[in-house]
Amino acid sequence: MKTLEQIAAELQGYDPQAMSAADVLAFLSRLVVPVQDVVELPLFEAFGRVLANDVISPFDVPPHDNSAMDGYAFDGRQLAAHAALELEVVGTALAGKAWQGSALPGQCVKIMTGAIMPPGLDTVVPQELVKLQPAGGSAESTRISIPPGLLRAGDNRRLRGEDLMQGKPALRKGELLTPARLGLAASLGLETLATWRPLRVAYFSTGDEILSLGEAPREGAVYDSNRYTVFGMLNRLGCQVIDMGVVRDDPVLLEAAFARAAAQADAVITSGGVSVGEADFTKAMMKKLGDVAFWRIAMRPGRPMAVGRILPEKSNISPELAGQDGYRNNSNPRGAILFGLPGNPVAVMVTFLAFVRPALLQMMGANAVAPPLLKARSTESIRKKPGRTEYQRGWVSTAPDGSLQVRTTGNQGSGVLSSMAEANGLIMLHHAQGGVAVGDEVDVMMFEGVL
Repeated sequence: MKTLEQIAAELQGYDPQAMSAADVLAFLSRLVVPVQDVVELPLFEAFGRVLANDVISPFDVPPHDNSAMDGYAFDGRQLAAHAALELEVVGTALAGKAWQGSALPGQCVKIMTGAIMPPGLDTVVPQELVKLQPAGGSAESTRISIPPGLLRAGDNRRLRGEDLMQGKPALRKGELLTPARLGLAASLGLETLATWRPLRVAYFSTGDEILSLGEAPREGAVYDSNRYTVFGMLNRLGCQVIDMGVVRDDPVLLEAAFARAAAQADAVITSGGVSVGEADFTKAMMKKLGDVAFWRIAMRPGRPMAVGRILPEKSNISPELAGQDGYRNNSNPRGAILFGLPGNPVAVMVTFLAFVRPALLQMMGANAVAPPLLKARSTESIRKKPGRTEYQRGWVSTAPDGSLQVRTTGNQGSGVLSSMAEANGLIMLHHAQGGVAVGDEVDVMMFEGVL
């Protein structure tokens, strides 16, 4: 387990007072360690978890060549480039049951989607593309006519093993179990999957000015919105959230909160108490109980941030305080990763999305930790100077020409939560990027699936 000093030595030009967004991500990727506990879960309970092992296909999918649509199966070698092909229908192949007959040259079989291709037949013509006509012999027999130039041999046939091959990975270790992946596992007849256990994340807000819901308003105080936004984002990730409420700026209470949180959780998230000029209690407790660095990040919103590890055994809290909130001493001997976020509501959400979420996904054992960035054209000019990364709240929509366009959603102040609620993504203006003109392409981080 590397110390913060060792990690800092690996990063060229590391400066805690001038961290770029890229520096932060590089540091955190070296700091966090994936969980190691594996839980075997039924499929219905595995949704949203991360696979702990590759899933190997026990058989070919599909297990036989089969038809990709309703139509007529025939030997594609009979197709001619400039002449219609006439075939006699000699049977019907249904899905789930192999047709027992055989087709000779000049014959075909009516076939349903998913039905096994009869021996010797390799091509399917969709039923809507053929002309039906009675055969000359029996009134019940039918002939079809296929116009020239419509098909090539092998069309509309699904090959055995085309989707998955027996003995090959169907799903990979580290993949998040989405609805499609659950369905794929079910199609292989698997009843359970080996997943990494969910992360336990403790969260609390700090500050004498913070009100919990239900408290009477008072001058200079604000209701705590950060607990609810962080709770929602952690739940979206599938974390087990330990809500520790609001902790006042009192050294004894802060020490107890940090120690309890670190003993129960893999990660501890706080908001408030890390900015220059704020009460020093929080920063002092962080340093006392662990290995912690305080950063000034070249970003907007959300400049201050604390990261490190909190070690519960360094605490000297009383047994009475230790017994609160389900405290379990030494339940996490490696300590908990600390993310000390700023106090402003939007800054909390942006720093979580930009830095904490990728780090937590890495701790969960996930392969993909960064959401994809989409390109959209700005419908307005945006002022920005190079030298910091900015995350503007935006609304992405479809332009008349079918491309993506984006606009900002009003006041971009770090305490203005309403413009975050009106947004469906963040406009990400990179560190070296300057101002944006109308029509310029910008990167957008969409909220769907994240918030």
